[in-house]
Amino acid sequence: MLNNEHLDENALKEYSAVVLAYIGDAVFELLVRTHVVATGNRRVKDIHHDTVELVRAESQARVIRLLYDQLSEQEQDIVRRGRNAKSIAPRHADPADYQMSTGLEALLGYLYLKGDYQRLLDLVNRSLGFSNNEDSGSINQAREDKA
Repeated sequence: MLNNEHLDENALKEYSAVVLAYIGDAVFELLVRTHVVATGNRRVKDIHHDTVELVRAESQARVIRLLYDQLSEQEQDIVRRGRNAKSIAPRHADPADYQMSTGLEALLGYLYLKGDYQRLLDLVNRSLGFSNNEDSGSINQAREDKA
């Protein structure tokens, strides 16, 4: 994080799934924005549209359903905690998709706060591959191309 300090397992267990999802939402949004911007310079309106398509509840729910069996038991437990957390879906989102997307966001927030950036990037890169019909590349590849 800011001082490269990470939370240990015991501290992370004390955080509610909604708090983990709150952080995970921001982390996922930033990584997706980075990915979309790295695909090339375009109008902000187009970048925003592409980002929204990737971060909306329906897309995230599809991703976590595809990834779920590839997660460790501990990661699956975090997704379940997020999915079962009390939250109210926005009017435009299907409640089941919103719950699943909260599970994905909780997992991403957990990995971020734990400092497991390699696993975080692995899951986000896979989610970008699931979300795009064409070859999406990866966040790591986009960074390497910029260097």
